[in-house]
Amino acid sequence: MPVRRQAAAVTVAAVGLTALAAVPASAHGSMGAPVSRVAQCYAEGPEHPRSAACRAAVAAGGTQALYDWNGVRIGDAAGRHRQLIPDGRLCSAGDEEFKGLDLARADWPATRVHSGPYTFAYRVTAPHKGTFTVYATKPGYDPAKPPAWGDLDLAHPVATATDPVASGGFYTFSGTLPARTGRQLLYAVWQRSDSPEAFYSCSDVDFGGGSGGGAAPAPSASAPSQRQIDAGAGRSTVGHHGHGAGGASTSSEPATPAPARQVKAAGAPADLAETGASPGTSYAAVGGAAALALGSAALFWSVRRRAAGRR
Repeated sequence: MPVRRQAAAVTVAAVGLTALAAVPASAHGSMGAPVSRVAQCYAEGPEHPRSAACRAAVAAGGTQALYDWNGVRIGDAAGRHRQLIPDGRLCSAGDEEFKGLDLARADWPATRVHSGPYTFAYRVTAPHKGTFTVYATKPGYDPAKPPAWGDLDLAHPVATATDPVASGGFYTFSGTLPARTGRQLLYAVWQRSDSPEAFYSCSDVDFGGGSGGGAAPAPSASAPSQRQIDAGAGRSTVGHHGHGAGGASTSSEPATPAPARQVKAAGAPADLAETGASPGTSYAAVGGAAALALGSAALFWSVRRRAAGRR
């Protein structure tokens, strides 16, 4: 290969590797059926939600959490869900932005369900390979108390699906709902296999037949429409970093980059940036790529000097 062509190839490779190392990895989504707590409140309207529970969530955490409805995540979870998310913070995944979702209330809008086969639909705005696992709360669950890991029947997931195919903006997969009565909670974990990133969602459901205690029934839940999702996309701080939307039209990034998230969980890093990894990993990757680029540049000029000496 001629000297100039060799030098050009080295430079192109260095630039390409630098760009590759700097590309963040993210996927995004939330349970659509039964609709997650955060998606339900977004469907009501972040600025003026209708239900008392969603209004309380906004009062506690602000409206941005609802515009970021598809971003309840931990960037470097790698299966360490119980280690990183403390009891009482399951619905927010320990993220301070979404703390309003952890409010202990018995009036969250709920989806009516019954025991037996159920088709889950996970609303995805950036599809990736991974495994979905859905857990149900145990009999005797009290919706007026913050959900804890001990409230979930972790030994018997109601649904598990690996690498389902996204269609029309949804991953769909089958499961079986257990015999329950009254209000319960379904907790979904989407652990990516191409990244340590994981997503979490709480779906309030009502199996009927509960005692009720004379309280007024909670309003029925409903998922946001595509029109609502599109209308609020410009207010979201969740970046998709060029990943496809699998039929959804919410893959555009906001004009300003998303801020780093803080996860308040024991054993978790203080800051988890939108790269889908801890800051140390991110900076190391970028730093390594930069060093490679500098080394390649030095090689380029060395080749040029040798070529000039031969003339």
